[in-house]
Amino acid sequence: MFLENTVNHKEQFGWIEVICGSMFSGKTEELIRRLKRAQFAKQKVEIFKPAVDVRYDDEMVVSHDANEIRSTPVPAAANIRILADTCDVVGIDEAQFFDDEIVAVCNDLANKGLRVIVAGLDMDFKGNPFGPMPALMATAEYVTKVHAVCTRTGNLAQFSYRKSAKDDLVLLGETDEYEPLSRAAYYKAMLKEKVRDMDVKDAEEVSKNGKKSNE
Repeated sequence: MFLENTVNHKEQFGWIEVICGSMFSGKTEELIRRLKRAQFAKQKVEIFKPAVDVRYDDEMVVSHDANEIRSTPVPAAANIRILADTCDVVGIDEAQFFDDEIVAVCNDLANKGLRVIVAGLDMDFKGNPFGPMPALMATAEYVTKVHAVCTRTGNLAQFSYRKSAKDDLVLLGETDEYEPLSRAAYYKAMLKEKVRDMDVKDAEEVSKNGKKSNE
C-alpha cells in the first residue's frame, strides 16, 4: 500500500516509489497524477525523462491519453543527480531507458531527503526484466504494478508484445508497434512466432538439399 505520510516526521531521509507495468498500463498517467498533487501542495518538483524519448514532445512527459507535465530531457542518469539537488520531489519517466547509474542516483536523492517517483517498463518485449528496473524495484520503499487490458482476451495484461519483426531492444513506438497481452495471449503469440520461424528455416533447408541433390 502506498503511504505519503511517514510515522517519524523527524527522519530526514526520503524514499523511492516505483510505478511499473506493460505498455498502455497507465504508468505515466499515475506518475503525472502524483507529481501534480505534489505541485498543488507547493512542493518543488522536477521531472526528468531520457532524451531519446521524443514520441509525443521533446520536453513534456505525455501519457497515452494526452495528459502532460513539463520535464527536462537528460542524456544520462548522472545529470539528474545535479539538476535535482534542490528539489522536494523528483519524477523520472521511462526509467528503463536510462543507464544502470539511475539506481544509485535515485538512492542518493532519497538519502538526501527527497521523494523520488520512478515510472518504467518492468519487462522488455521478450518478457525479460528491463534494464535497471529490477534493481529500482528492489531498493524502493513502494512498488505499484499497474496493468493494461489484453487486446485479445480482455484479461489483465502485463506483457508488451512487439507486433513488428524488428529485434532492437529499444524501439520507441505506440499501438502500431506494440500490443498489451495477458500471459496466455503472449505465450500463444510467441509460440506462433517460433513455429513460423521454424517453417521458414525448414523451407530453406529443403531448397538447399534439393540443389545439392541436383548437383
